Amino acid sequence: MRNLAPLSLLLLSACAVPAATLQTAPLSSKATPMVSPVLASADAADPYSYARPEIARVTHVALDLALDFDARQVSGTAALDILAKTGADTVVLDSNGLEILSVKDRSGTALPYTVGAQQAGKGAPVTVTMGDARTIVITYVARNAEALQWLVPEQTAGGKHPYLLSQGQPTLNRSWIPTQDSPGIRQTWDARITAPQPLTVVMSGLTASPPVAAGAGRRAFRFTMDKPVAPYLIAIAAGDIAFRELGPRTGVWTEPVMLDRAAAELADTEKMVDAAEALYGPYRWGRYDMIVLPPSFPYGGMENPVMTFLTPTFIAGDRSLTGLVAHELAHSWSGNLVTNANWSDSWLNEGVTSYFENRIVEKLYGTRRAEQEAALSFASAEEALAEEGSDAPITALHLAPAQATPDGGAGGIIYDKGAVFMRTVETIVGREKFDAYLRSWFDRHAFQPATSAMFLADIRANLVKGDADLERKLMLDAWVYEPGLPANVARPQASAFAAVDSAAAAYGATGRVSKAAWAGWTTAERMRLLAKLPRDLSQQKLAALDADLGLSQSGNNEILFAWLELALGNRYAPAVPVAEKFLATVGRRKFVAPLFETLMKEGEWGGPIAKRIYADTRSGYHSVTQGTVDRLVLTEK
Repeated sequence: MRNLAPLSLLLLSACAVPAATLQTAPLSSKATPMVSPVLASADAADPYSYARPEIARVTHVALDLALDFDARQVSGTAALDILAKTGADTVVLDSNGLEILSVKDRSGTALPYTVGAQQAGKGAPVTVTMGDARTIVITYVARNAEALQWLVPEQTAGGKHPYLLSQGQPTLNRSWIPTQDSPGIRQTWDARITAPQPLTVVMSGLTASPPVAAGAGRRAFRFTMDKPVAPYLIAIAAGDIAFRELGPRTGVWTEPVMLDRAAAELADTEKMVDAAEALYGPYRWGRYDMIVLPPSFPYGGMENPVMTFLTPTFIAGDRSLTGLVAHELAHSWSGNLVTNANWSDSWLNEGVTSYFENRIVEKLYGTRRAEQEAALSFASAEEALAEEGSDAPITALHLAPAQATPDGGAGGIIYDKGAVFMRTVETIVGREKFDAYLRSWFDRHAFQPATSAMFLADIRANLVKGDADLERKLMLDAWVYEPGLPANVARPQASAFAAVDSAAAAYGATGRVSKAAWAGWTTAERMRLLAKLPRDLSQQKLAALDADLGLSQSGNNEILFAWLELALGNRYAPAVPVAEKFLATVGRRKFVAPLFETLMKEGEWGGPIAKRIYADTRSGYHSVTQGTVDRLVLTEK
């Protein structure tokens, strides 16, 4: 697959049209500026979408939908603009559970369509015979959509109104929007959404106009996204939410009772945008707003353009976990601006972004914090390699078909090995030269998808430039296509955690951690200490740790999670009620799944506890979290 770059570039030229072209592409079947069909190489084709973009591709989605909180459904229309090769008379869309009521052309004439067989994890194809039409209007209902989570008032901070949130990545948006749901098929979009008063709706697009009355106690909200984005980046939230400005182009939405805490934690956001622009060029999306969601949100953050979705679990009161915000902001370049064409190259989104995040953190918070967080990331990569095996195919950045599922791969590889690769290149070529290259990469490929082959061809053409010695030093193919860590890996500074590692080493002899030292450590240092402690600890040592460091009462969710994982893995009964409360109030999969997994590994002690807690908490989790934990707790071993 390493020598498939020419085919990949051809496919991308057919599937990725610059923004200006997308916005002005004629809809007439007589004028179709599409590139002739090309062979889709294994490097760029997306096997998890039914779409055939080389024949007919959705370029714009116009939604007109009503939110029904009682029925937990959305209904209305999706008008799709289609760019097709000359003579093409069908278009294939992705759907998962949608009830399609009709398909018509722009004039209202019914168009024939078929819904194919449902496949697990992929949904069903919708094939529309469009003839000469280049706009089709689909009337539909989305019930029980996997992407959407409907919360009752008791699940919100305010406790008075219901709430809706979405999570579309990787392929869940096909459960509420009928379109071609593949990361390489970029689409502009607009939306009109009606919701019952007094709820407010936000989306991952710019607000097109103020809300207006829509009859029967409802209001209509309008949004637009004039930049072509991956379909998974269309996002929505609705509830009792308020806005606080943070800077000229930044602000935060959240429930009113959360607004002061959220705004205080996010006070550095405008500076983050400035720092990111200084590194890799202009922020191209207009505003950078965020919404801090209820705790059931399954991820730390989601980089939806214009409206980053955030978990409240990052609020620690001291901005020590705002690397999460830097990460989601960095996606405005790596992920949203340049997107992986399919799921085998997720590292192009997450690995590059993790590197970029660390550079933003360094600019705002200094070298010490950045080096410590980079060292934690490196340790995560090593942990993934130890768990998977350093020669396992899943430890290559470019994933083989067996691992390249939409939610596949290992985070320690996609995120952390990817970031280590970027730091290694920086170390070898020099920061100034590498920064100039990355900025040029984002400029050359703005609003386009990319593959590993495409990235390596680009770095060779624009950074290596035929320098055989530099090519040898970089070991590019080994990093991307081979498992493990290549010999040229840039390791973190040994001094980053010198004091903490010394304390961890001494713990084996003393069984205690200095309260004074712990009080003066950063969050990264505290996490390092907990990770370095022996995994097998007595009940007495666990009790002393908790008493000395106040771990069960920590207001930092990363610290609390690390403590609970250690304590439950040692069958420490006093940690059970703390874990039960934590799991009942937090839906972030990063925390929830490992704790249930830890309990289940503890057999007759932990298994019944896990099943009891999950029976009470499952309904409060998003489908993303449910799917993972179901396999851990409900599947018979």
